[in-house]
Amino acid sequence: MADLSSIKEHMEVIGADGVHVGTVDHVDGDRIKLTKKDSGEGSHKGHHHYISGGLVAGVEGDKVRLSANGDVAVTFEEEA
Repeated sequence: MADLSSIKEHMEVIGADGVHVGTVDHVDGDRIKLTKKDSGEGSHKGHHHYISGGLVAGVEGDKVRLSANGDVAVTFEEEA
């Protein structure tokens, strides 16, 4: 797992394929909490989502790159 201490609020979270997954609200333990504005539509709208820190491949500038492609990474999100 990458060092989550370098992840800051408002960083963009992208999949290994460069696809936007979300925006960091904050790091919560070993998970990244995404902002509500990236929560999707329907029953997901207005809820925070989390991504496991285990999916973080690295931090590049103001972006958090995941080890999974964007379409796969969103299936690992945990709703709060």
